Amino acid sequence: MRLLILTDRNQASRPLREVLSAAVEGGARWIVLREKDLPRASRAALADWLRGLLVPLPGNVIVAGPDPLGGNAVHLSATDPVPSGVRLVGRSCHNARDLDRLSTEDYATVSPVFPSASKPGYGPALGPSGLGALAARTTKGVYGLGGVESTAQARDCVAHGAAGVAVMGAVMRASDPAATVAALLSAVSS
Repeated sequence: MRLLILTDRNQASRPLREVLSAAVEGGARWIVLREKDLPRASRAALADWLRGLLVPLPGNVIVAGPDPLGGNAVHLSATDPVPSGVRLVGRSCHNARDLDRLSTEDYATVSPVFPSASKPGYGPALGPSGLGALAARTTKGVYGLGGVESTAQARDCVAHGAAGVAVMGAVMRASDPAATVAALLSAVSS
């Protein structure tokens, strides 16, 4: 996996299911379902729909938070406990201390790499070299997150040692999510 897509229906350029269908058409295979403010039943239904879209490809739905919503993959905050019965665990990290606490996780996102339109004022931004220094602290795959809006930024993250990038706004706000995903995949795969 070189590209993680994080959902945010509040930023989506059109209904979330349409954006996600287009992202999958463009090559997205790893999607982190956020939407934490939805009632559990609505969020579970969205997770089931997304699994129906991705599993045959094959792809993965990773649920943000410790409840996998009937699946087997979660993306946890820096302090969430690892739930039992999941096969894929990611964790959000923001500094060396967070990365040094990794144990059984499969990957980590590190943020923010760049100033983020999704979370203005969050930071300070690490920059690609800061991301690289943090990625060098662990054997886990590290994905640059935060403000990754262009193929040049995605390439820069990988050039500095990231396993790939995680993007939200660039895909959610895109007028053509399929083309955006395809371009980002090309950037991190070359």
